[in-house]
Amino acid sequence: MDKKDTMVLDFEKNIVEIEAKIGALKLLAEDEAVNIDDELSRLQKKLEKQLISSYANLSPWQKAQIARHPDRPQCLDYVNALIEDFTPLCGDRRFADDETMIAGIGRFKGVSVAVLGQQKGKDLETRVKYNFGMAKPEGYRKAQRIMDLANKFSLPILCFVDTDGAYPGVDAEARGQAEAIAASIEKCLQMKVPVVSTVIGVGGSGGAIAIATANRILMLENSIYSVISPEGCASILWRSADKVKEATEAMKLTAQDLKKLKLIDEIITEPVGGAHRDVAYMVEKVGEAISKNLNELLKFSGEDLKKQRTEKFFTMGRNLDK
Repeated sequence: MDKKDTMVLDFEKNIVEIEAKIGALKLLAEDEAVNIDDELSRLQKKLEKQLISSYANLSPWQKAQIARHPDRPQCLDYVNALIEDFTPLCGDRRFADDETMIAGIGRFKGVSVAVLGQQKGKDLETRVKYNFGMAKPEGYRKAQRIMDLANKFSLPILCFVDTDGAYPGVDAEARGQAEAIAASIEKCLQMKVPVVSTVIGVGGSGGAIAIATANRILMLENSIYSVISPEGCASILWRSADKVKEATEAMKLTAQDLKKLKLIDEIITEPVGGAHRDVAYMVEKVGEAISKNLNELLKFSGEDLKKQRTEKFFTMGRNLDK
């Protein structure tokens, strides 16, 4: 991966130093036509060991940092790679089109599907365009419109969750943000088609649940899913941002914790160093996981899918292991 402008996490400093040496060595070889194969091989092996060592036992806070990494593949990366003939559908037919909420129809491995997801943007211009991944009420109402369309034409629904939460602005609240989220969750529960949601980065609060009330919930290995951000939790419980690491630990927001709590169904392994280090690999693995779960769900009737999804969410938290 090209690291020229990427963000460096605090536990990646040794990794970045080795990468810098590899880059300098390659430049030297270009300028002086010297043989660097042996030294380059040594440094690359050292880099692989350092990556494995650094990522072997990540803390919940470190996982949260990876989940928020700006180079991490986003909704449209998966849609463009996995969905053939994707046709975006815009507008909520009430107020406006919310560009944050990606919505449309296409074909996934030969199966016609409806697609929903949040896009964050990768630079200042696109982050502003997509409102930093925070949808407004019209975004959730657009999602409901697409779900109705999917239900009418028997299209499975694939969702890519990546949001810090719904937009909390005054204008969003004035247009019924809470009602729009609640209605979206209700709509998910009514679907008689398979719904597969994948948390690809950050699954934040009701803004995530609105399109993650699914038959199968998948999470990338270093993604997070929680009712509030670690910073928000720390400010409420400890009234101090210094306690963010403790808050992250207590919240049980990692994929591994949520799998133990039976709140998600599957963890998708990321490449060593995180999804942003090998986007093509990550897209392939996500595609395989979605395909496997979708094929299993396609065997059930619409009523069974609806019943299964409803029971899944109504029993959450009632049978936790002590």
